[in-house]
Amino acid sequence: MLYYFFKHVLIGPWLRVLFRPWTEGMEVLPDRGGAIIASNHLSFSDSFFLPLMTRRRITFLAKAEYFTGKGIKGLLSRAFFAGVGQVPIDRSSGRASEAAIHTGVRVLDGGGLLGIYPEGTRTADGRLYRGRVGVARMALEAAVPVIPVAMMATYETQPPGRIRPRLLRVGVRFGQPLDFRRYEGLEGDRFILRSITDEIMYSLMRLSGQEYVDMYATKAKANRDRANAEASA
Repeated sequence: MLYYFFKHVLIGPWLRVLFRPWTEGMEVLPDRGGAIIASNHLSFSDSFFLPLMTRRRITFLAKAEYFTGKGIKGLLSRAFFAGVGQVPIDRSSGRASEAAIHTGVRVLDGGGLLGIYPEGTRTADGRLYRGRVGVARMALEAAVPVIPVAMMATYETQPPGRIRPRLLRVGVRFGQPLDFRRYEGLEGDRFILRSITDEIMYSLMRLSGQEYVDMYATKAKANRDRANAEASA
């Protein structure tokens, strides 16, 4: 109930008025059944605009830190993410990653839409980075299509580190569903998983028009932070 309250009453109407979001290609979204919504990740606001503009409810695998904060801020964060049906995941180890995949497959097996950011974190510079193969594992294990979605102009609206967003028009562009049933039974083959993930990222690159970088976003951030530290030393 809280999901629809936020979407249609508390937050959604304001976002529609202030940012005038547009959509393209949403007719590809199935009316029922499990599917993965695989999106680029430009901004914290992606997780508001994507559910707002999608007619079906989306469940995101949210990082566990959103549910474990202290004080009033932590309480509000926990109440919000739990209330809108987001699922906490621990990303600290390989075993935790396996648990996240099993959680995602459970959502898909129940006929839900699962929202995933294959890059694993927000871009620091507006470019598209290498995807992680968890999205491929879930697509094969649950035997569901992957629908690539490009968030448009959310980086310019609210880049990482900016708290108050700029009032720019944003968009959500849906691509044609990707069917990977030809790889049925090969979810344990790391070469197949990488091939599937790269195909998803190529579709996102085509949809978004972003420059692609064949490096994980977390590594790019670490390299940038190290360079900044060396420059200031």
